[in-house]
Amino acid sequence: MAPSDTPVRLDVWSDYVCPFCYLELPVLEQLHARLGAALDIHWRAFELRPASVRPLAPMSELPRSAWPRAVYPMAEQRGLKMQPPPLQPRSRLALEAAEFAKDTGSFSAFHEALFRAFFKDGRDIGDLGVLGDLAEDVGLDRESMTRALEASRYTARVLADEEEAQRLGIRGVPAMRLAGKGPVLLLNGAQPEEAVRAAFARVRPGPSPSAMH
Repeated sequence: MAPSDTPVRLDVWSDYVCPFCYLELPVLEQLHARLGAALDIHWRAFELRPASVRPLAPMSELPRSAWPRAVYPMAEQRGLKMQPPPLQPRSRLALEAAEFAKDTGSFSAFHEALFRAFFKDGRDIGDLGVLGDLAEDVGLDRESMTRALEASRYTARVLADEEEAQRLGIRGVPAMRLAGKGPVLLLNGAQPEEAVRAAFARVRPGPSPSAMH
């Protein structure tokens, strides 16, 4: 395989309660549509508010100030309808449910459904019943997923993702690591498509992605 034929692996550490992670979704979808098999995207788990962290109150000071200043303008630019969620649940079960979806081939639809349920519909994605409803909506087997979550079958995967993020020095999300034939690059925060494409070009020898249509 020629160097230019080797796909770039893009690992994205993300959490379903992070608005900027949702905002990065359309950017990466557009980039993948442009680059095709040259870009191999892997969404990784990063729980922002684990059990040891005091839960945030609904609509605390940070969300109230951040949404009009940063979230709403970016959401409009990226074609997403979002609103501040009425609650701040733990996301561990949602992250584990997403791992279940990866094993069934329905990850993309479930991934988007989780973000949309929380940031558009204000649903509690930390609730097993809500996760079951979302699973059914995208064609997943609700009972199989429920059994897997109750048995903590995917906990180890989530913890492994978080441990790798810690080794890389990742402290917040979204965070992206691009690895190809060139240098390994790490991008922090929601990025415009141009920035991710520029990073792609640095780690993958060959034609500039700007020449790909």
